[in-house]
Amino acid sequence: MANSVISLEFPRWGRSIALLAIAALLGIALSILLHHSWKDSPSGLLAGGATTVHNRSSRAFSQPSPGLSAEEFDRHGEGDANFDAVFVTAPALVNPGLGPLFNNASCTGCHIKDGRGMPQMGQSLVRVSLPQPTIDPHIGAVPVPGIGVQVRDQAIYGHVPDAKVTVEWQERSGQYPDGTPYKLRSPQVLLGQLDPKKPIPANTLTSLRVPPPVFGTGLLEAIPDKAILALADPDDKNKDGISGQPNFVWDPQQKTTVLGRFGLKANTSSLHVQTAAAYVNDMGVTNPIFPEANGSSDIDAQVLDTTTFYVQTLGVPERTMLDDPQVQRGEKLFTQANCATCHTPMLKTGKSDIKVLANQTIHPYTDMLLHDMGLGLADGRPDFEATGSEWRTAPLWGVGLTQTVLPYSGYLHDGRARTLEEAILWHGGEAEASKTEFMTMKNDDRSALLKFLNSL
Repeated sequence: MANSVISLEFPRWGRSIALLAIAALLGIALSILLHHSWKDSPSGLLAGGATTVHNRSSRAFSQPSPGLSAEEFDRHGEGDANFDAVFVTAPALVNPGLGPLFNNASCTGCHIKDGRGMPQMGQSLVRVSLPQPTIDPHIGAVPVPGIGVQVRDQAIYGHVPDAKVTVEWQERSGQYPDGTPYKLRSPQVLLGQLDPKKPIPANTLTSLRVPPPVFGTGLLEAIPDKAILALADPDDKNKDGISGQPNFVWDPQQKTTVLGRFGLKANTSSLHVQTAAAYVNDMGVTNPIFPEANGSSDIDAQVLDTTTFYVQTLGVPERTMLDDPQVQRGEKLFTQANCATCHTPMLKTGKSDIKVLANQTIHPYTDMLLHDMGLGLADGRPDFEATGSEWRTAPLWGVGLTQTVLPYSGYLHDGRARTLEEAILWHGGEAEASKTEFMTMKNDDRSALLKFLNSL
């Protein structure tokens, strides 16, 4: 017997009215929801202040900031298209300029859904340098002859990559004082020479880098220098064992040394410079800040500016489970373990050309400073004033969505930590005491602290 199908047909005009009515109701509902959220949400829920987005889905890192003007929203969309653009070998009608050496062909190829990349080649990269005591003041390290400070492991036709990169993972076991076992892994980077003209010195320092998330960075850029410097304690005058210090770096636009904010070692001054450096180093795409020798470039100032604007105006996902007793206990334990000394819960932005970024109270959980994280995480590579064991405090906002946005992605600078628990267990140096306190907690308390992190 054939299945019976009941079909309800509406005239075209009826369907149009119905669709308009549904759209109107959805608009009203959204307006009420947003109004209720901004007026009644606890301040801790608004991680990015007025830029907070009420989205904890797999697209949570890719939402435009609320409060953008119509013109800014259009500009954000243009930058979004640039961020997704896949470059190809010149000459071409669309997006020419890839290479000749590169790591990926688009911004989003590494920053997947505006979040982290995977700890594997193709979505990660390797920084290199030589261990001489005097660094290049404009580069921040000692470049490897013929390669520079970054291995481009891909090349267009007719060219040879800088090197063949192989990453081998080493795993070791340990246990908590209560006997609970754990496993940690770390990468071993191997470079193989491909170009006879580019010998790789035996003493080359290597550092695997996983691209960090890019949302919320416009807010971090809007934090006044003095607010960051006020958190620094390079001589540990308060004797708490933590001595955060700023990195001062060369700004190729201003032609002077300024406070470093971005990059895993805070080795870049601004998002404009960071974006330009990513274009030229990661994709081989020259631009107005890093042009060809003759002054020409593959992209113009408008493309660079709108791509930067896109990154600046990505919203920050809201927190969740604020009323959960276990999350609340975990937050207290986080503070008691002195984690909040570096992962500063609250900061305030100052002036900004983008109105929605100005004068916001935000909850990024970072002090934007360098800290010695011990030998376990050391890559041995100095970067401007950062030593080989110092790293910028990673912002923790949105960290609980890491596996939602990109399952199996890793934590820490090289993606070695498969879980937040592993990330904590790798902490050393200035964070050794905090790690020890975490390890000596009861299992229920460790679970509570981890649930707090996953609420961010």
